[in-house]
Amino acid sequence: MRILDANISLQVCTFLKDFLNKISSFENVNQKIFEAFGINTFFENDIDFQRLKESVSNLAISSVEESDRAEYGDFQTNKELANKIAQQLAKRNISPEIIIEPTCGKGNFIIASLSNFKTVKKVFGIEIYKPYVWETKFGILDFFLSNPNTYKPEITITHCSIFDFDFKSISKQFPTEKLLIIGNPPWVTNSKLGGLNSSNLPKKSNFKNQNGLDAITGKGNFDIAEYITLTLLDAFQTHNGYLALLVKNSVIKNIVFDQKDNKYRVGEIEKYCIDSKKEFNVSVEAALLYCQLNSKPSFESTEFDFYSLEKRLVFGWLNNKFVSNLTNYNKTKEIDGVCPFEWRQGIKHDCANIMELERVNGHFVNKLSEEIKLEEDLIYGFLKSSDLKNTVIKNTRKHVIVTQTKVGQETSYIQHLYPDTYNYLKINISSFQARKSSIYNGKPQFSIFGIGDYSFKPYKVAISGLYKTYHFTLVLPQNNKPIMLDDTCYFIGFDKIEYAVYAIILLNSKTTEAFLKSITFSDAKRVFTKDLLMRLDLLSISKTITQKEIEKQIIYLNNKYSLSVKLSDWDSFINEMIPKKEKQLTLFG
Repeated sequence: MRILDANISLQVCTFLKDFLNKISSFENVNQKIFEAFGINTFFENDIDFQRLKESVSNLAISSVEESDRAEYGDFQTNKELANKIAQQLAKRNISPEIIIEPTCGKGNFIIASLSNFKTVKKVFGIEIYKPYVWETKFGILDFFLSNPNTYKPEITITHCSIFDFDFKSISKQFPTEKLLIIGNPPWVTNSKLGGLNSSNLPKKSNFKNQNGLDAITGKGNFDIAEYITLTLLDAFQTHNGYLALLVKNSVIKNIVFDQKDNKYRVGEIEKYCIDSKKEFNVSVEAALLYCQLNSKPSFESTEFDFYSLEKRLVFGWLNNKFVSNLTNYNKTKEIDGVCPFEWRQGIKHDCANIMELERVNGHFVNKLSEEIKLEEDLIYGFLKSSDLKNTVIKNTRKHVIVTQTKVGQETSYIQHLYPDTYNYLKINISSFQARKSSIYNGKPQFSIFGIGDYSFKPYKVAISGLYKTYHFTLVLPQNNKPIMLDDTCYFIGFDKIEYAVYAIILLNSKTTEAFLKSITFSDAKRVFTKDLLMRLDLLSISKTITQKEIEKQIIYLNNKYSLSVKLSDWDSFINEMIPKKEKQLTLFG
C-alpha cells in the first residue's frame, strides 16, 4: 500500500484513519503522537495533516510504482541487511544512547536500531526526499504498534538536505552521551549530482584543497558519501561512540589515506565487505565502514568479509607509504622508492568524434563515419587503454590529430601549413567549443592537454590506468613516427630502444607485479595513477634480477618481435638511473 508516494502498512493506515479523525488540529496530533510513540513533529504543518487525514479517510492509496532514485546514488538498505548490521554491532556490546542516521531514507536503520539497542534515548534522522520521510515515520509507527511494550525514545525525523543540517548542534547538546552514527549515504559523486541538477549538494568548495589542474580535471571530484562521512567525523570525533556507514570501497580507502593529514580521533577502523549485487542489485564494490570515535588516530584498516567475519587483509599507512596489503608489501618494500624516469599521462582532447580517426581504403574516417582528406604530418597512431594487451605494439587501429607539441601552443600555424586539416577542424569548431572542461577556457583553438616533448619519444613503456592487468607494454614507432596514447594510459618514454626494453623487462618482473598488487586497489576507478607508478624504483628492481635473466628476456623479445636489442647498453642504463647526488659522491669519494 502507498499513501503520499510512501509505503504504508495496513496496520498503520487503519490506526491513522481512526486516530486522525478524532483530532482537529495538527498541533494536538503532534503532541498525542509524541506522547504515544516518541516521534517529534509528526506533521510539519496543517497542509500535511489535512492531506494525510484525507488520504487515510478515503483510502486514497496510490498504485503508482515507486520512483527509481538510483541515479541519485539512492540504494535503500533492505530490512534484513540493516538488521544484520545492527545485530553485529550489538554483539560487540555497543550500547548507544543517541542514534544518528544522516540520510535515513525509508528508516530501516532506525527501526533496526530500535530493535537491537535497548539503551537509546534519542534518535535523529535526516532525509531530503519527502516520501521517504513519511515512510520512515510510518515504519516507526508500525514497529511500535507491533511491539507495544518496547521502550520509546525521543525520535526526530528532519526533512532537509544533509548539507543544511547542523550536526555540531547535536554535538554541543549531548557532549557526554554515547552515540552511534549508522546508515547508508548516497553512492554518487558531486559531479554526477551536479549533472542531474540536484539541489542536494554541499556548497561549492575544493574541500580536499586540491591544487590547480588536479582540482579542475578530476581529483576535485569526490564521493558525496565521503564528504558526509568526513563532516560527521569532524562533528563527533571527540565523542564517545561509533560510526557504521555503508559506503563504496573507494570512500573507505580515501578516508584511511587522508588520515595522514586529517588525523581524526578515530580508531579500530574496519571494513566489512558486502555483496552489493545480492543486497542492492548493483555492480558497485561497497562495504560497511566501522570505527570507534574519540580514540587514538588509526592509520590503517582491517578488512573482513561481512557475512563470515573472516579477516582478509590490512591496508593503510606504513612508514609514510600507503599500501593495499601490509603483509604482502613487506615482502617487496625494498623497491618502493622514486622512479628515475617520470611517468606521464597520454593526450586529453575531449573531442573523440573529430580528433580520433581510422584509415579506411587509404582515406581517414572519423567517428561520425565521415570520410575526410587531411595532410599526414599531424596524424599519429593512437592507443587507448583497451589496446594495451600485447607485450609489444608496432601498429595501431586508430589515429589522432595532434594539434600542439606543448600545452598552450598557438594553433594558428595549422591554417598556413596544413590547410586541409585546418578546414576540417574549423568546420567542426562547435564540437571543440562544446567541451565542458574548464581547462580549455582561454586556450588556443583546437587545444589539447597531456602533450609535451615526452609525447614524441619514439619508444614508450605504457600501462592502462583503468584495467586490473599488472602488465606493461612496449610501444614502438609506426611509420617512423611515435605512437600517442590517450589520457587513460601512463607511460615513460625513451630515445633508445635498448633502454625501453630493459625497462619493460624490469617492470614485467614477478617482483614488480607482487609489489604493485600490494599497493594498488583493484576496485579503484583508476587502478594505476602517476603517483603510484612513480613509486617504482627501477634501480632497486634491477638489483632483484640477475643479468642472466635480463639477457634471457632480451633474447625472447628479439626472437618473438623481430628486435635486435643487446645487453651492451645495460651499464649506461643503470648509470642513467643513479641519482645525481650519488654520482657526485662516487666521483669525489
